[in-house]
Amino acid sequence: MGITRAGGALGVPGLYVTDDPGGVDDDARSGTLKVRLGLGCAKSHRFTTGQCPVMKYHRSLMMAILHGRVHIAKAVNATVIGLDDAPRGYAEFDQGASRKYVLDPHGALTGVMPV
Repeated sequence: MGITRAGGALGVPGLYVTDDPGGVDDDARSGTLKVRLGLGCAKSHRFTTGQCPVMKYHRSLMMAILHGRVHIAKAVNATVIGLDDAPRGYAEFDQGASRKYVLDPHGALTGVMPV
């Protein structure tokens, strides 16, 4: 809200916050998302929420992936790991690592996805 101009709009598509008994604080445990609505009201912001319009974009995204124009594994920071590394991958993910882990127990993805 601090960088949105007065009278501007803020959208929060697809954000769904649930209870997490193992959350790092009371807000995370209760599924609470803190938003400073006072600042938004003072700047006359419009707020929208809702699901992402997946059906609007899925075909063009699929075609871009199939024709090599979009490299989805790189975009989501996919990291291929073997089954022996799975405990480390889960631990790093639980600590907030900004990557997606792909388990490859048989080495079938070697050379297909970034390691």
